[in-house]
Parts: sequence; structure tokens; C-alpha cells
Amino acid sequence: MKNKNIALVAGGAGFIGSHMCDRLIGDGYHILCVDNLQTGREENIRHLARDSRFEFIEADVIDGLPGAVTRSAKNIAYVYNLACAASPPHYQADPEHTMLTNVVGSSQLLRLAEKAGARFFLSSTSEVYGDPEVHPQQEGYRGWVNCTGPRACYDEGKRAAEALAFDFDRLGRAEVRVARIFNTYGPRMRPDDGRVVSNVICQALTGDDITIYGDGTQTRSFCYADDLVEGLLRLSRYDGPQPGPVNIGNPVELTVSDLADRVIALTGSDADIVYQPLPIDDPRRRRPDISKAKQLLKWQPRIGLQEGLEQTIAWFSRDIDRPSRRAEAERMIVAAE
Repeated sequence: MKNKNIALVAGGAGFIGSHMCDRLIGDGYHILCVDNLQTGREENIRHLARDSRFEFIEADVIDGLPGAVTRSAKNIAYVYNLACAASPPHYQADPEHTMLTNVVGSSQLLRLAEKAGARFFLSSTSEVYGDPEVHPQQEGYRGWVNCTGPRACYDEGKRAAEALAFDFDRLGRAEVRVARIFNTYGPRMRPDDGRVVSNVICQALTGDDITIYGDGTQTRSFCYADDLVEGLLRLSRYDGPQPGPVNIGNPVELTVSDLADRVIALTGSDADIVYQPLPIDDPRRRRPDISKAKQLLKWQPRIGLQEGLEQTIAWFSRDIDRPSRRAEAERMIVAAE
């Protein structure tokens, strides 16, 4: 890859994708950012538009890759697939599109990587473990997924994308790396994202009742965006034998109620907590075993929850102060993590 200097980032205007673009630009790559703006936001990448090494292409990976991408194939070193809505209210809003993004979109991007001789990176998810019966979750655990439930378009779509990627790798068609991303938070999350961190922070800041689904004893493990991107980049650049899927997340586990209490304390909110029924197939416990990432990548999260929440709250405070964002926050889709 010595003479290749382009990284394609599908989903590059999204929450994680835009942070990935920042890091890759900083590392000297030219970026082809492909996004259909279904859940990504142009403002996430507006600061990069002035950089001659950055090119934004509005397109949907389901529909095939634009000529601007295919013409650059010979110089593409990495194909990063971060394209797909990742929060339940967003991926359930158009389940067919979610499934096709994962399967057809991955197929399109894998074929590009094959043509370019580029390394293909797939952002998979902890959702492939479903509502896990094994805790914490190791990569060898095959999961407990409801393949016909309302979350299946995402869960099964990612499982299928993994299968397709590893088939390309086994056949020598493309070299692939697959990360299973656990719960992530930080600046550039959407106010209407629908996941627990954005919901609780936005409700605390706007003075609305804070919604907890279930009794609040379900657990999550939250990784700050900067830590996550560092792990993803290290995995994408790992040059050893095929490592298989690798968990990237923070192994510090806490309950949803504990998270809400921490946000209330940090924001000084006097909002009430209200409880709603737990959605179908919502995982009861989630915590990654990151032994493989520690061993292979020498990676583990460094930013603690207190520091990460402070930075995220500060960002949301600025974001929802704008009239358009306040209206968006008030229309938040209330949904479970």
C-alpha cells in the first residue's frame, strides 16, 4: 500500500464516521467520504470541506458506487464501511433499507476493495450477540438473536455482512478486518439519536422528564468516541494473520439508572425520571471482553466515563442551543438503547 494515499469512508458524515475522517486526514490520507445523509449530517464534516484532501460524495451504497469513487480505485488503500443507521429508532424506521445497506452495501464496497487491492474494514456491532446468555461477550460467542424480531434488520444484517466479508477474505478476494463495536458516545451524536446517552443528556438539558426503559437495572458499557476510533484504526492497520472479529468497546459496566444519575448530577437538572416498558429484544446486559484487542492491538479505552460525559454534555449544550437543534431535541424519538 506504499503508493496508495486514499481512504474511502462510507458513512463518513455520521457520528463515528466523521471522527474517523478527522483521524485519517490527520494521518495524511486523502478522504473519499460517501454518505446518503439519512442519519449523517453535513455539519459533522463541514470543517473538513476546506481541506483539498477531503471530498464528500452524497450517494447511497445500495445504489452502486459513483464514478468519482471507481475512478480512484487504483489509489485506494482502505475501504472503511461505517454505512448504516445504528440506533433502533433510525434503523427500524426503514428496515428494508437497513438490511440492504448491510448486505448489498457491503457487497458493493467489498468488490471495490477487491478491484483496488485495498483492505476492507467492516464496522460490525455488539448487536450480533443479541440479548446475550454469555457475559461478558467474547468474540467466540455465537449470540442469542431473535432473527424475526424488530431489531433483526440490523442484527442479522450485520451478521450477514460479517459472513460476506470473511468469505471474501477466505477466497483471497479482499483482505478484511471486522470490528464489533459496543455502545459508543461523544460529540456529534444526534439529539434525536434515540440511544440512552443522547436521550438522557438532551432530556436533562431541556428540562424534560428523563425516560428510562424497563426498571433501569439493565446494563451497558460506554466507550468514548475518541477511544473507539483509535481502536478501529489500530484494527484496520493490523498486519498479522486474519484475527477474526474483534470487540472494540469499554468493559466498564454500569446500569442505565446509574448513567441517568450521573448525567443529572453533571447537568444540575431537576428533571423527574419516568419509567416506560422495555422494548422487545432489548439486551439485559452488555459488556465486551476486550482481551483480543488488548493482546493484538495493544488497545484499551483511556477516557473515563466522567470525563467523557462532561465533554459530551458540553457539546450537546452548544448543539441544542441553536433553534433548529432545540426543535429537533424536542421531537426526540424516545426509544430504548
